[in-house]
Amino acid sequence: MRTYIKNLSILGLAMIFLSSLGSCEATRNMNNKQKGAVIGAAGGAILGAIIGNNAGKGGNGEVGAVIGGVVGGAAGVIIGDRMDKQAQKIEEEIPGAVVERVDEGIVITFDENSGVNFDTNKYNINPASQATLDKLTGVLVEYPDTDVLVVGHTDSTGSDEYNMTLSKNRAYAVTNYFTQTKGLNPGRFTTNWFGETAPIADNNTVEGRAQNRRVNIVIVPNEKMKKEAEKQAQGN
Repeated sequence: MRTYIKNLSILGLAMIFLSSLGSCEATRNMNNKQKGAVIGAAGGAILGAIIGNNAGKGGNGEVGAVIGGVVGGAAGVIIGDRMDKQAQKIEEEIPGAVVERVDEGIVITFDENSGVNFDTNKYNINPASQATLDKLTGVLVEYPDTDVLVVGHTDSTGSDEYNMTLSKNRAYAVTNYFTQTKGLNPGRFTTNWFGETAPIADNNTVEGRAQNRRVNIVIVPNEKMKKEAEKQAQGN
C-alpha cells in the first residue's frame, strides 16, 4: 500500500507538470528542473545543440548512446535540480563560455572567443586554454556523478579528410588534458569528432568560420546519479 501511494504521488506530480505544458507562457517560464520531469525519453535536443541536423556524419561512434535517455517524473526533477546547480557553477567559473541546459545535460561551447581555442592547423592546448580547462576540471571534480562527451569541429577551410583528422586531434587533446594531465577518470569521458560537417555559422565569413572552429563539451548524469534520484523519488 505504501509503495502504491508513492507511485500515485509521483504520477500526480508528473501529470501536474504535463498539464502546465498546455500554456506556452507556462512552458517558457518553467525552469530546467521542472522541464526535466516531462521532457520524455530521448536526448535529441542535446544532439541538435551539438551537431544540428548532421547526425550520423563523421565521428567514431554513436553519440546518442552516450547521451542516453531522459528520466521523467519526480526523479527527473531531482536530476534537473542537480544539473542546474552544476551549470550555474560553470557559468560562475568560466564567464566567457556558452553554457546551455538542454534536456538533462549541460552543453558547453568553446570557440575562439569563449575560452578554449587552437592556433591555425594546431591541436595542442595552449596556456590560455589550459586555464579555462583547469576551471572546468574543478567543477567536474566537485560534481563526480556525471559523464562527459567531448566533440571536435572545424570550419570548411581545407579538405574534408584533413578537417576530420584535425577535429579528432583537437577533441582528443581536450579529453587527454582532462584525463592524463588533470587525472580525471577516463571512464567518464567519450570523444567524438565531426570535421567540417556540422557548422553552426556561415563558413563564407571570417566570423562564421571562427564560430565553427569549436569544441563542445557535454555533461550528462551518469547511472549512479539516475539510480540515486530514483531512490530519492521513491522515498528510500
